[in-house]
Amino acid sequence: MFQRILIVCTGNICRSPVAAAMLRRRLPERDVASAGLGALVGHGVAPQARVLAEADGLEVADHEARQLTQEMLVTYDLVLVMSEGQRRAVGDIVPEALGKTLLLGRWLEGGKGISIPDPYRKSDTVFAHVHRLLTDATEAWVGKL
Repeated sequence: MFQRILIVCTGNICRSPVAAAMLRRRLPERDVASAGLGALVGHGVAPQARVLAEADGLEVADHEARQLTQEMLVTYDLVLVMSEGQRRAVGDIVPEALGKTLLLGRWLEGGKGISIPDPYRKSDTVFAHVHRLLTDATEAWVGKL
């Protein structure tokens, strides 16, 4: 059973902190965290993502972006990323982590799996679309965990 789950995106201010908050709400007994491959260290959740998250009752106000480390990749049982490119980047940092690194969107599109696009510096419409994908993806993972 995966007790420690790490969600990774690029800046750790849009997708991963929101997805982590979604999983924490549904799986309160698990340790769910987030980090970024190119984190905007110390920044909070992007305003557009924060509005959508808080409208869903998610706790994201205290989030501070942090950089992904080797130690995190060794410590967590499951690493969920937004794209295949990010999965490869995780493997470049800690090759042994590849086996436990999967797409957050793995169970979407009838199990084909999809990447979840980065909404950073894009329109409110794109943020809303990504928020829906994060919701669907995390709900699908809850059903598998």
